[in-house]
Amino acid sequence: MSLNYIRKYPSPGEILESNPLPVGLQDVKKKRDELIRNIFTGSDSRMLVLIGPCSAHHAEAVYEYVSRLSKLQERVKEKLVLMPRIYTNKPRTTGKGYKGMLHQPDHREKPDMTKGLLAIREMHIKALDISHLTAADEMLYPGNYPYLADILSYVAVGARSVENQEHRLTVSGLDVPVGLKNPTSGDLRVMIDSIYAAQQAHTFVYNGWEVTTSGNPLAHGVVRGSVDRYGNHFPNYHYEDLIVLTEMYLDRSLDNPSIIIDANHSNSGKKFREQPRIIMEVMRSVKYSDLLRKMVKGFMVESYLLEGAQDPSGNEFGKSITDPCLGWEDSERFILDLADFL
Repeated sequence: MSLNYIRKYPSPGEILESNPLPVGLQDVKKKRDELIRNIFTGSDSRMLVLIGPCSAHHAEAVYEYVSRLSKLQERVKEKLVLMPRIYTNKPRTTGKGYKGMLHQPDHREKPDMTKGLLAIREMHIKALDISHLTAADEMLYPGNYPYLADILSYVAVGARSVENQEHRLTVSGLDVPVGLKNPTSGDLRVMIDSIYAAQQAHTFVYNGWEVTTSGNPLAHGVVRGSVDRYGNHFPNYHYEDLIVLTEMYLDRSLDNPSIIIDANHSNSGKKFREQPRIIMEVMRSVKYSDLLRKMVKGFMVESYLLEGAQDPSGNEFGKSITDPCLGWEDSERFILDLADFL
């Protein structure tokens, strides 16, 4: 057997005991959970904008970003609900490259996942304390969710994980909205099947226990475009795409039908500056169609303090070391424009 056992992973109970969420922030989390839930059930008509860096590799830059985002939230609170993307787990197409702070709490040093686990919990708690905006994170390892379950108000399942049985079953036991992306192939049926599975009750093995779940009625779809067999990018945010997806949704009688549009990745062809234009095009479709007005709940945007990306060896504060992002000035401008449009 070629597995090399390095150290025993601490249990969720040990981690939560060593760094508990303060009572005041527990109240913030409870209120934010209700707010986000209301968007997906349709009782709150505001748009949700999940916005932040491709990967949160530097805690101090994240703190500065969420501080600015909190101030911006006050300016648009009548129209938009802003949620920071604090993604600490990064799936990699080839398995190589930076896999997130969970793997490398210092991206310039070797992986240490125990230190990483402590680091991401500390960062999420401090970011919440600074901003009072609960965050979204990506579920790369389903078994790690309990370490952040008391902090997160949204979970994303990426295009490379959405067909995985363990992800689908784990999502069925979560109490917060979970966005399930279409796979990189763009097959919307796969995404719909994932949503259906996540909304059902299941019995399975989770973190060494036989468990049952009751299903997650807040599981929903995230469209992110597709890649063909030659590596070409194709969007799926256009009016016709969203109408087809809506019809597929309604045919399956899924709970709380909802769509989030990922404005980057294959929808932008990885041209990050296109994100504001894409969002405004979707909003024109929403204005045109009563059906889409009920279905489209918000957007995912990759944004950071500085525009673009740098090599992982770089040291520019607030600049991505993975996918390139919108800079803060452009991000703020488009958020204000979006609020004005609404």
